[in-house]
Amino acid sequence: MIDHQTIEKIVDAADIVDVIGDFVTLRRRGVNFIARCPFHDEKTPSFTVSSAKGLFKCFGCGKAGNVVSFIMEHERLSYVEAIKYLGKKYGIEVREKEQSAEEIIRNNDRESMLIVSGFANIFFSDTLNNTDEGRAVGLSYFRERGFSKKIIDKFQLGYSPAKRTAFSEAALKAGYREEFLVKTGLSIKRDDGALFDRFSGRVMFPIHSLSGRVIAFGGRILQTDKKAAKYLNSPDSDIYLKRNVLYGIYFSKQAISKLDKCYLVEGYTDVISLFASGVENVVASSGTSLTEEQIKLISRFSENVTVLFDGDAAGIKASIRGIDMLLRHGLKVKVVLLPDGEDPDSFARKHNAEELRGFLDSAEQDFLSFKVNLLSEGVNDPIKKAEIIHEIVNSISVIPDLITRNVYIQKCSRILEIEEKILSSEVARSRNRQLASDNAEKPVDNEPPPVGELPPIPAFVSNIFCQEQEKELLMYMLKHGRENLFRTENEEGDEVIFHVDEYIIRDIKNDDLEFQNLQYKKLFEEYEKLLETSPDRDTPSIIRHFIRHSEIDISSVAVSLLMDTHMQGNENYTVSKIWNGTNAVTINMTHAVPKALAAYKSKILTIAIYKLSEQLKTENEDEERFNILKKITQLNEQKKFISNYLDRVVIL
Repeated sequence: MIDHQTIEKIVDAADIVDVIGDFVTLRRRGVNFIARCPFHDEKTPSFTVSSAKGLFKCFGCGKAGNVVSFIMEHERLSYVEAIKYLGKKYGIEVREKEQSAEEIIRNNDRESMLIVSGFANIFFSDTLNNTDEGRAVGLSYFRERGFSKKIIDKFQLGYSPAKRTAFSEAALKAGYREEFLVKTGLSIKRDDGALFDRFSGRVMFPIHSLSGRVIAFGGRILQTDKKAAKYLNSPDSDIYLKRNVLYGIYFSKQAISKLDKCYLVEGYTDVISLFASGVENVVASSGTSLTEEQIKLISRFSENVTVLFDGDAAGIKASIRGIDMLLRHGLKVKVVLLPDGEDPDSFARKHNAEELRGFLDSAEQDFLSFKVNLLSEGVNDPIKKAEIIHEIVNSISVIPDLITRNVYIQKCSRILEIEEKILSSEVARSRNRQLASDNAEKPVDNEPPPVGELPPIPAFVSNIFCQEQEKELLMYMLKHGRENLFRTENEEGDEVIFHVDEYIIRDIKNDDLEFQNLQYKKLFEEYEKLLETSPDRDTPSIIRHFIRHSEIDISSVAVSLLMDTHMQGNENYTVSKIWNGTNAVTINMTHAVPKALAAYKSKILTIAIYKLSEQLKTENEDEERFNILKKITQLNEQKKFISNYLDRVVIL
């Protein structure tokens, strides 16, 4: 890991004009430099470099960033490689961060545990393939399950001898320390000081980290023993936290990323059998409930998850309760229900790759529709139906994306035969309860000043693009985010200060709005996370964080926004028409920010009214026309309210 101070030193030393000048011919134009863009073909120079700001932007293709992101993009280097490139250019030595004595000991211990786990993996594999006991017991079991030698070798399957001390004795004889045998959980120390093996008499499934190192094991007993667990896993340790790991992710990550889909199963053999049958984009939660960390790990490679369920109805109803977590993280969840009596392992072994893929594709259905059909099947009792509706409402309400929520509201209202507006109202109420619960431990001293007590945007308004307004709000956040918006007092009489960025984020979240420009949305969400983790940052620090961000998508849009405001060499930038050309820097933020938010909501309402009016022109059903007219009337009332607040004619 490169020391943060070293990174800062390199970035501060790097002259962006000097660096980019190594690759393109720059010409001065005013306070900036221009050139033909190195990222796309163009005849007229549109690639602009600001030496003062340390930023570049092409106004032709949209590429933008800082000196590090330029090197990453142009030379196809990673962030660390780009830092080392610049360090070499400017004669700055790039060293790993100096570690404390405690860090050195901890890291040395971790490495020792990884080495012990690697030895254990070799020992179990060798026992499986090269001993009479291993071949007779372990290898015959794997072959009965249809695992080929190629699959056994790929997943590095093994066998732990039935003798209770076989592995521990071999490890000690090979020079491995008792301390690390116990810390990894491979050996257990008795009260008398003797060691015995945790996994004796079991077939072994090594668990790999994302980089491919063995960090833990799962062992399955083959003898019938009511006192012994069928599966036994390594305990949590310094190298293995079960909640952070998905079985098979090391082998499947490329297929998941390439196919943009992840199949989720429960057990080791489910993963292996599917993989052997040609479905390589599969991972397992190892029989435990899904965790936040596991879901985040999946989302690194794909947002599309398909959960495979056995044909056991009771088991399904117990399992689906945990899948709301996938929805809460914004993943697109689908379900495949296997035939009665089948699990992923057994079903995969009975079908070739083409048959298996065909079944998975044809049997796949979205999770909420599956849940509605499952819970409502054969239910006629009104009370039970109401309970089902509340459970579906809870599932819909955790979905973070507004458009996706509305799609499911429409779909579920048809299936459940309940009015869409009622379902929409219940979803909104459920979200409010969840938000209140999530914020219960966060002290809220006083609400920010009301924006004319504006009514919330109705849930039926969705998919409205207001790019200029989103851009304006982000500019306020980046340029003025840490400025004081207002002061108030909490219940104890202590002074509380609210800042520009806090108010914008709170107002948008409270009104259940989401940016529709995907780049702006990503920057907004990253900004929100930054405030949560580093609430004491100042504005220059925040700007530096974003323009030096290691993710090009984030740094480029931040740079683009800042370049739009600064490229002309002054601090003036274009804001919405409500300011009538006023210099934004001189605006009173207490008035400017709430009005900018009101203008954003006004624009949403204006576009929504226009869309409904166009829909009304082609609608022939009287009842539907009446519903559309009711919506238009409601939106016009809200628009009028905002217009009065802004004290202007609403801009179209």
